[in-house]
Amino acid sequence: MSPLPELLSNRLGDALAKVCGDRLPAGFVAPVTAAADTRFGDYQSNAAMVLAKQVGTNPRELAAAAVEGLELGELCEPAEIAGPGFINFRVRPGHLAGRLSEMLGDERLGVPAATSPLKLLVDFSSPNVAKPMHIGHIRSTVIGDCIARVARFLGHGVVADNHIGDWGTPIGQVLYGWKNHLDREAFEAAPTAELLRLYQKVKAEFESDPEVEKACLEETVKLQSGDTENRALWEQFIEITGRAGGETYRRLDVHFDTTLGESFYDDRLAPLVEKLLADGIAEESDGAVCVFSDGELDPKDDPLLVQRDGEWRGVPCLIRKRDGGFTYATTDIATVDYRVEEERADQVLYVVDDRQSLHFRQIFEVARQRGIAADLRHVAFGKILGDDRKPFKTRSGEVPSLDSVLDEAVERARAVVDDKSSALSEEERAEVAERIGIGAVKYAELSQNRASDYIFSWDKMLSLQGNTAPYLINAYVRTRAIFRKLDGAQPDFGGGLELAEDAERTLAIKLCQYAETVPAVLVDHRPNLLATYLYELAQTFHSFYERCPVLSSEGVTRDTRLALCELCSRVLKHGLGLLGIAPPERM
Repeated sequence: MSPLPELLSNRLGDALAKVCGDRLPAGFVAPVTAAADTRFGDYQSNAAMVLAKQVGTNPRELAAAAVEGLELGELCEPAEIAGPGFINFRVRPGHLAGRLSEMLGDERLGVPAATSPLKLLVDFSSPNVAKPMHIGHIRSTVIGDCIARVARFLGHGVVADNHIGDWGTPIGQVLYGWKNHLDREAFEAAPTAELLRLYQKVKAEFESDPEVEKACLEETVKLQSGDTENRALWEQFIEITGRAGGETYRRLDVHFDTTLGESFYDDRLAPLVEKLLADGIAEESDGAVCVFSDGELDPKDDPLLVQRDGEWRGVPCLIRKRDGGFTYATTDIATVDYRVEEERADQVLYVVDDRQSLHFRQIFEVARQRGIAADLRHVAFGKILGDDRKPFKTRSGEVPSLDSVLDEAVERARAVVDDKSSALSEEERAEVAERIGIGAVKYAELSQNRASDYIFSWDKMLSLQGNTAPYLINAYVRTRAIFRKLDGAQPDFGGGLELAEDAERTLAIKLCQYAETVPAVLVDHRPNLLATYLYELAQTFHSFYERCPVLSSEGVTRDTRLALCELCSRVLKHGLGLLGIAPPERM
């Protein structure tokens, strides 16, 4: 079952081809999108306006000629022309009813599978060893998880990769702290918190005391040289951090296919640098090894160049320091090699905040110079802000741990559940509060444009009104309540549906648009497209429910309205599932 825009695009394209003949540009596709103003139709196209410029004709006249030869059959009412050449389409109720019937029998709810599946590796979350996950990790974690879920559903091969920070100077700082400042009692009570305290204490000393800096670097070298004591401590740190992170991921229902830290690539770095030198891609510069611009890109697009004083100057990618040490860039280049050569990834997505944009542009440019054909993309995102529009922190000025944020979300949700759901048992209320609280935090993130900063607001994210998880969950629960009132009787959806009321038709159109929305998420990796769709679906359902009695209606009207409720229920649950949110059945 092809999405409606695809069907309309094909038919409009055929009509325009007949009108333009040899003047039609090769590969021209007639764009069709959901109408911005549904008073004029369900879908619209500016194809005639776009094409008129290319073939040198009047756009409205071209639109009129195309509409005259447009074969829509039982799909749509006759197309209409508006303004300078927009073409508007209104889908026939009979076609909509047929689509609803097909959706009822389709576990994919009309969403087509990808025609050219990719091997897709998604790099997301990426916490650091010896530190608890904090609020800043929520964006990478839930955006990456949603992209992986959508990609899997569409039929792509997906590898969810948690690229943890377990190597380098920060680990040396924790090792030094362990040996000089450990509070054994505090460690036994809260291991991760004590490791964080050690890191923060030593980091401050590292930056102000050359002796501490030297000692930390020595601990790092000992670790990387295979020192037995440091290796054993390092493995303990990884186990402690992994155990704590595993519980957080369990609550978030986030899963990884592979977890490879920076340490995994350590023995690949020296051979990589030597190969880059041998291939003429890297060169020595003042004792260091760098990759410079090869001059093949426009300077404005070259991340290895910067304009200063009216001249373009090099900003090379450093891959080996003067002291022989390697950099994050070296590790990430080695990681690209592994993902392309070993994982056989066609596309690699790095779900990392926008402060790393230049770093990834340089990594991708090195890959281009090396002839790597895989599609490497930085899925960047902005910051989480407090009410003061500064990075979100606790009242004490600290960045809150992710667990503390989830705990508070569940606690706040529990207060709402206790107030609204007294009929539920204690166990049921605890489960509902967990689902709503976790879902609210996730949805507050996923409903945002990922490229933008957003303000973290407890009141907004837990509201039962507006574009929030509780509002969507409430819509889903309401759909299930309808069927519980049937006392186990199974409705018959096989007798044909009839859409007689405007509210029925509007909901039917919105349900059909699920097939268009889900694939669009991967076009620019924007989960907010799906979140916005689900919010609009919930609004449309509530409007339908207020205008169209369901259980008190009769005959085909009752069957049709029950079918609409059933599909709305399925789409809401499935769509929320792609966002990583599991709605409760009662609320």
